[in-house]
Amino acid sequence: MRITIAGGGIGGLATALSLHAAGFDDVVVHEAAREIRPLGVGINLLPHAVRELTELGLADRLAAIGVPTAELAYFNQHGQLIWSEPRGLGAGYRWPQYSVHRGRLQMLLLDAVRERLGAQAVRTGSRITGLRHDSDLLVGADGIHSAVRAALFPGEGAPTWNGLMLWRGTTYGEPFLTGRSMIMAGDGAQKFVAYPIGEGPLINWVAERPLDGEPPKRGNWNRPTDLATVVAHFADWRFDWLDVPGLIAGAEAAFEYPMVDREPLPYWTRDDVVLLGDAAHAMYPVGSNGASQAIIDARVLAHSLATTGSAAGYEEIRRPATTALQLANRRQGPEVVMRLAHERAPGGFEDIEQVVPLAERTEIAASYKRTAGFDPTLLNERASWSVR
Repeated sequence: MRITIAGGGIGGLATALSLHAAGFDDVVVHEAAREIRPLGVGINLLPHAVRELTELGLADRLAAIGVPTAELAYFNQHGQLIWSEPRGLGAGYRWPQYSVHRGRLQMLLLDAVRERLGAQAVRTGSRITGLRHDSDLLVGADGIHSAVRAALFPGEGAPTWNGLMLWRGTTYGEPFLTGRSMIMAGDGAQKFVAYPIGEGPLINWVAERPLDGEPPKRGNWNRPTDLATVVAHFADWRFDWLDVPGLIAGAEAAFEYPMVDREPLPYWTRDDVVLLGDAAHAMYPVGSNGASQAIIDARVLAHSLATTGSAAGYEEIRRPATTALQLANRRQGPEVVMRLAHERAPGGFEDIEQVVPLAERTEIAASYKRTAGFDPTLLNERASWSVR
């Protein structure tokens, strides 16, 4: 089977590696950019995605570029702890969770594709603009502005904006909490996220708040913005354990991104075309799941093609799962605990148990893990997507 992949991002490259591992050698990735460069800032790879990359033989390379996340902690806008839980190996998973620079991860996958499938397997400066292709299957992994998706669903229009603006950057700063903590602080509307992604330590941060008026171009992660504007929105967010405005101000640059997603689709496959990753199910960046879900897509698609010769099984498994996740992210996913704490105790609290009881917090976190596919017991016991 000859397979064409539109898009050389994380989803497209993971698909090429997954197909090769499943026995498909005639695979070509077409990337519109003339050069694939390590762009972007930090992302998280949850244990279900790390499992797939491990089974692709990339565990050591991933460990070399990632920071194993020790815990995830939610705070209110005053810096008071709402909820904290261990992550990765410390939470009982058989695989770690990593915080990693998106560009370094993409280059890791690119190097692996070229090593295993050959240099000719990735063609840069080559844009797939529709459904025409000279192969047996076209995989549309070309992102939130997918040309393949647009050809399947003409007239869909721009991604849907929820009124929030994200600002992202990286800063060399002092370690906080465990030194490997991922933190989120906020009131359900305005939010700040931070976690280390490298030595120094290099800290990735995301600031978020509602924006008046229409946003700039939607779906572009690399639009520069003014750091002073971001600092002004978080000027009072100084906690005993983290200086938020200081961290923002210390970045060399920041990038703005309107929070957008796509509507769930009625189908992903038609004839000899299939969608994957953001092209299939672009979702709000809630719960650290976008890149992880694309990697899982890649593995399930390769397994389906190798075992049945069809992508139908892939869609049957993945479309309902990611639709549920898209909708859960619109409801703020596990981050809803910050909104609940603010609504019930806007001025802060003395005892979080009197505001959001432990049983409620625990179920919110567990429910999201089940929806997103990384409940620790289910993940540890699930059969492998490797084709043996």
